[in-house]
Amino acid sequence: MTGTTTNTPDLVAGEAAAKAGVVVRELAAVADLAAVCKLFQAIWRTAPGSPLVTVELLKAMVTAGNHVAGAFDGDRLLGGSLAFFGNPAEGGLHSHIAGVARAGHGRGVGFALKLHQRAWALRHGVTRVSWTFDPLVRRNAHFNLTKLAARPACYLTNFYGPMGDAINGSGDTDRLMVGWDLAGPPVDAAVRGFPPRVDGTAGARALSVGADGGPVPGPADAPVVLVAVPADIEAVRASDPGLGRAWRIALREVLHGLMADGARVAGFDRAGHYVVSRERP
Repeated sequence: MTGTTTNTPDLVAGEAAAKAGVVVRELAAVADLAAVCKLFQAIWRTAPGSPLVTVELLKAMVTAGNHVAGAFDGDRLLGGSLAFFGNPAEGGLHSHIAGVARAGHGRGVGFALKLHQRAWALRHGVTRVSWTFDPLVRRNAHFNLTKLAARPACYLTNFYGPMGDAINGSGDTDRLMVGWDLAGPPVDAAVRGFPPRVDGTAGARALSVGADGGPVPGPADAPVVLVAVPADIEAVRASDPGLGRAWRIALREVLHGLMADGARVAGFDRAGHYVVSRERP
């Protein structure tokens, strides 16, 4: 980020928010927490009476010292996030949910929210944040692994069970658990605008997108392998649920299989592949 004379987390977070045209702040008032609940319900389009979180839960979380934040453009709430402390012995924070309204897409609002979370965590003596995401969602893989420089720790099959919202559908909810080393050099570089890049051009294609949009397995025994995901799995699920399930099964077999065998996800490339190294560090 040009013009930065110091890379203190609060300053970097403030610059990201300014670039996105929002103000990110902690939330505690009931009215603000209600707005976050309403925002999450609109983003995930859950059934009436089935909110992702409730005002009472958020109020309890905040009162117990956890982190709830909102990104505002004037008086309009464009994004929100919830994170809570995990095992005291591990001293980490788990980021359970974060979302941005469609009106905030493409502006860097999600990035600003995560950098606010990072600065808050570091002020509270936390150096690692974990969260899960659907590994089939390409934009989330890019955001988490490239833009934030988080690193996958494990593949979790059907982690939440059926969710039934408009984003996840009714299928299995496989997730990648990632860890974000807040003070590590890769993350420090990424949040200042210098994300890690991985080159997968020499990798073997363990999973590709076929001409019909379906998954095509390939050899997975090379030192570096590429695991593709479709460009827009949410559109696939909406138009062809069977194809969406086929992608879930294929990615589970390939990516989960590689990680269970000790392979390491090195990053996510520009073409939409997980770049996986089978070589031991």
